[in-house]
Amino acid sequence: MATTAPLTTATGVPSREDRGPRTGHRNGRRIGSHVFLIILAIYFVIPIWWLFVAATKNTSGLFGSPAFWFDDHFALFENIAGLFTQQNGIYWTWLGNSFLYAFAGGIGATILSILAGYGFAKYRFRGRGAVFGVILGSIMVPLTALVIPTFMLLSQYGLINTPWAVILPSLLSPFGVYLMRVYTQDAVPDEMLEAARIDGAGEFRTFFQVALPLLKPAIVTVLLLSVVGTWNNFFLPLAVLTDPNLLPVTVGLNRWTALSNAGAGGEQVWNLITTGAFISVLPLILSFLFLQRYWQGGLTIGSIK
Repeated sequence: MATTAPLTTATGVPSREDRGPRTGHRNGRRIGSHVFLIILAIYFVIPIWWLFVAATKNTSGLFGSPAFWFDDHFALFENIAGLFTQQNGIYWTWLGNSFLYAFAGGIGATILSILAGYGFAKYRFRGRGAVFGVILGSIMVPLTALVIPTFMLLSQYGLINTPWAVILPSLLSPFGVYLMRVYTQDAVPDEMLEAARIDGAGEFRTFFQVALPLLKPAIVTVLLLSVVGTWNNFFLPLAVLTDPNLLPVTVGLNRWTALSNAGAGGEQVWNLITTGAFISVLPLILSFLFLQRYWQGGLTIGSIK
């Protein structure tokens, strides 16, 4: 029984008729993946959109108008003015505390992660595998499970209710150490380090002038992750801080929810809480937007050998 060979052109390439079904299948998969990505994007943008819309409403509008659309009365600027004058402008203090904790803890965690990751990647010493295994294991431990032991340790040294109670625990970033080690292994060739040593450079000069410039994407990534993690930290400051003037914005806004508890008969400041939450996420959004060309490169750490 005769069979029909695929149609080909003069150059031996399959004709358009023969390629049609496969091309259509690929186009269908591409369209499906784009639709899936659009759905994911909408899913992640919805909370930000709701927060922005809620920040433009007064308290009555929050509970009396559609959740995802604006109220007839645009109260964003009124909410901002009330936010910065509520309780003698304590929101400014909370916002400044968040910047202090986030940048002190984030920068410190980044420096320690760089040094530890570089050491694990480029030096051979006894117990290296065991110590790094402990660091990897600590990644699996929830941070909330360490709050109580951290509280007891800090209380022994009289650090409770001080800024150090938030900054010191934030200096440890096991995930940052892991990222820096993986990136350093691929981004900094051993041959380049050996060439610098042969030319007479010491270990510190080799690190700062040869290795460190090559680690910029990983450094920015670890810095962003550390800053965001410290900025969003809630349980630790809640446990170790009691002075209202030392609270970060996350815990401070939570304190205001007690004022807005209808059962307690307190002042209704839900509009100020939503506005404060919206303003508190703006620095993080701007940081990711301005540094995205660095952290996007860092997020591919280890994906290409």
